[in-house]
Amino acid sequence: MKRVLGYLRRADEDYNMIKDGDTVAVGLSGGKDSMTLLYALDLYRHFSCATFDIRAISVDLGFDGFDTACIADYCAALGVEHTLIQTKISTGVFNAGGGRSPCSLCSRLRKGVLFAEMKRQGINKCAFAHHRDDCLETLFLSLLYEGRLRTFRPVTYLDRKGITLIRPFIYLAENDIKTAAKKHRIPYVSNPCPVSGNTKRQQIKELLGHICASNPGARDMMLTALKNTAQYSLWD
Repeated sequence: MKRVLGYLRRADEDYNMIKDGDTVAVGLSGGKDSMTLLYALDLYRHFSCATFDIRAISVDLGFDGFDTACIADYCAALGVEHTLIQTKISTGVFNAGGGRSPCSLCSRLRKGVLFAEMKRQGINKCAFAHHRDDCLETLFLSLLYEGRLRTFRPVTYLDRKGITLIRPFIYLAENDIKTAAKKHRIPYVSNPCPVSGNTKRQQIKELLGHICASNPGARDMMLTALKNTAQYSLWD
């Protein structure tokens, strides 16, 4: 966990993510990444320069077998206030226009529900557990399937919503999260989505795996390139 907290602190300091007096809503899906983020933020607030509070908000998409009790018990053990929102998003996505690629629609609907609950609670800052590998996969997805060079940012302000998104794990490798979750016995809920592991993102994950097999430092270099905005040299 020391490594996780070190990267979290660096991201916070580099991008001024968490400020004194903030209440940060953690988008808690129940997966390893978000459950580890909640645990890390709970530890971090005890030595952070900023005094802040955290809350957890989960959106139940309506899939069978989603273990909400595990998530609620985990939050209770940490002493973190938890809100669970029941929805039928899964039915809407797969039966009413989800099409061949339901992930984007599901994401938009899930975020809409999450942001509405944040507004109801008077919270304007949300932490997502996107990590370094998520960032790079999104970059490749955009390049290869959209013809654009874009990925999500460490901090994003949504002016229409009045909400700031932060990604404290932006420097952290996925394997570091898995290692920390296993070592600290952080519980998690299996993803009940029927297309999990069978998406374009999974294909990109495998492509990056092939690249890094011959160049183990490739992911670090890619992240360095994204940070090195002073030396961008594109056709603009």
